[in-house]
Amino acid sequence: MRHSSLIAALVVSAASLSACVVAPAYPTQDAYYYGGPMVVASAPPPAPYVETVPIAPFAGAIWIGGYWGWAGGRHTWVPGHYEHPRPGYAYAPHRWVQRGDHWELHGGGWVRH
Repeated sequence: MRHSSLIAALVVSAASLSACVVAPAYPTQDAYYYGGPMVVASAPPPAPYVETVPIAPFAGAIWIGGYWGWAGGRHTWVPGHYEHPRPGYAYAPHRWVQRGDHWELHGGGWVRH
């Protein structure tokens, strides 16, 4: 019984680790962290929300503004948040780009100055 519990725990651990994604902490070139469009939508995004920026939680905190994402076949607001600054980089926000009759959401990320 104890042996089968150990095997079951190892299988669950291995399965959960297989879903992990390792991504670089910084962009590797002077490009957006996410290279291509994340989403293609048939409807333009609504006007951005006016967010109240909370007090910075630590000295030097960088506010990353919210944006309209896409989930479940509709636009959903993704709220802004604070991040630690990255020396030599600036944050480029997510952006929607119209391409003919559809819209593409290009991911934001840190870009080299």
